[in-house]
Amino acid sequence: MKLIVGLGNPGKKYEQTRHNTGFLVIDKVAEKLNTQFSQTKFHSFYTVVVYNNEQVMLLKPQTYMNLSGEAVSAAVRFFKIKHEDILVIIDDLDLPIGKIRVRANGSAGGQKGLKSIIDHLSDSNIPRLRVGIGKNPLIDTVDYVLGKVEPENRDLYQKSITEAADTVLLFIKGGVKEAVDRNNGKNNGSNTPTTKPTSGD
Repeated sequence: MKLIVGLGNPGKKYEQTRHNTGFLVIDKVAEKLNTQFSQTKFHSFYTVVVYNNEQVMLLKPQTYMNLSGEAVSAAVRFFKIKHEDILVIIDDLDLPIGKIRVRANGSAGGQKGLKSIIDHLSDSNIPRLRVGIGKNPLIDTVDYVLGKVEPENRDLYQKSITEAADTVLLFIKGGVKEAVDRNNGKNNGSNTPTTKPTSGD
């Protein structure tokens, strides 16, 4: 079984915010796989489908970002999922809007949801898909990640959401190596996002 985890915060307050990029990507994956998050367990909404002759679990933790490891570790233990068969989808401040990156392992890089997962699984060898949200030095980081993408950057952002969902399907079919080889070599997000010197969203 493959486990695909999209990270975000629950509730309408956080819908469509930068920090909920993981939710947006996994929603797009669910759309492509013609499924819905109709089940609740592991402090999450989830669904299980068969794709490419393999069972795939799509998981949206409802614990809030910083406690995501509680949900993921519960699902991993229940289904006895190998860590290399997990893909965690997260937003990344250090990548510009339009860029996505796949890594097989490494540190959390300041992403608290991923850190929680690494801590609960006691393993940093967790594949992750980072989706760029950029940064604005004039806006407090917390306010920025909990804000929405500027209108002038939304087309580029939505394109990256779709590319990230396609990358998830590559991971399901060929594992992290396939996703890394096929995606990181692409010049995705070649357009430059617009940055305005504003103090808020």
